[in-house]
Amino acid sequence: MATVAPRPETDYSTPIHPVLDQNGRDILQNGNGEQKEGGYKENLNQRLKCPDCNEDPPNLVEEFSSGDMVCGSCGLVLGDRIIDTRSEWRTFANDDQGNDDPSRVGDAMNPLLNGSQLETNIAFGEGARARELHRAQNRAISDKGTKTLLAAYREISNLCDAIGVSKSVQDAAKHIFKMTEDRKMFKSKPQEAVVAGCIFIACRQSDAPRTFREIHSLTKTPKKVIGKTFKALEKMLQTSRDENVTGTFLMVDKYEATATTSAVELCARYCNNLQFKNAHLMEKVSKALAEKSSSLQDLAGRSPLSIAAAAIYMTSHLMGESRTSREIAAVAGVSDGTIRTAYRYMYPCRDQLVEKDWLAPKGTGRMERLPQN
Repeated sequence: MATVAPRPETDYSTPIHPVLDQNGRDILQNGNGEQKEGGYKENLNQRLKCPDCNEDPPNLVEEFSSGDMVCGSCGLVLGDRIIDTRSEWRTFANDDQGNDDPSRVGDAMNPLLNGSQLETNIAFGEGARARELHRAQNRAISDKGTKTLLAAYREISNLCDAIGVSKSVQDAAKHIFKMTEDRKMFKSKPQEAVVAGCIFIACRQSDAPRTFREIHSLTKTPKKVIGKTFKALEKMLQTSRDENVTGTFLMVDKYEATATTSAVELCARYCNNLQFKNAHLMEKVSKALAEKSSSLQDLAGRSPLSIAAAAIYMTSHLMGESRTSREIAAVAGVSDGTIRTAYRYMYPCRDQLVEKDWLAPKGTGRMERLPQN
């Protein structure tokens, strides 16, 4: 069993002391007493010896696996945290199939771009010469496909930031766009329509759905075009899943076709934007009301937006944090008349829709707060 030495013994032999001349410069003295000018030099005569064995020359072993300096004769540990200075011949490339390059230079591969991505770009600096070099390099190595992808990715990021979706949704939309470019789809469609469809399907698959109306107001793309693009993208993703095409994101690998966005999925976001004091309770009650209201015969065939807005309108008055139909309409993107019409169908069925646990004394709700229209 190896033991740790309290302090290794050091052997010094003919140390060199700095000597200053009349001008204050360092003078080195050799063994013959001759002086020569020069700077300070490290004393290389220091040697590490085992204090137990006291062998000369010492039998020291560097154990890089544990990072210790050990005496090979008695096993005494003379030092720790030894750095392994040997060459490392592992490969850190993304593709290990026949790639034996041990270099780890450069950033990690970006799956959203094509090519090796290890390029040298000349910056657009000051001076005419620098600008000429920048333009010449762009003409020499211009990759139209990469430029198209980068432009689309920038547009996707800007649009997703505008509606406040997460980074995972942005990456999913970019990955879907990359798949369409690789398959050469939508050659005749404008890029704005493809971007709108990618954002729509990425939001829906990430449980953060947006309606066609919201995507239309965001991208200015007609709803009919967005719907056609969405159907084509959905078919492509289903085919990729059936063919076991490995995607970068789990959303593509485990893609499942979804139905129309329900009113329950919209309530959480609408309640968030209305800034209720007890947002969690309002979201919970409005979701339950929207789910029950969907089964009402009078509301059959109505838009999920109007059902969700009417459920929130009813919940806000029931729980004492009332919001006007105009305030809710501004958030939901429907008219206040549509909300009031849907609420008129819900009010006669209030005893069936409202649960007893929401009302006093268990809850904070009161039926008399509900407006008649």
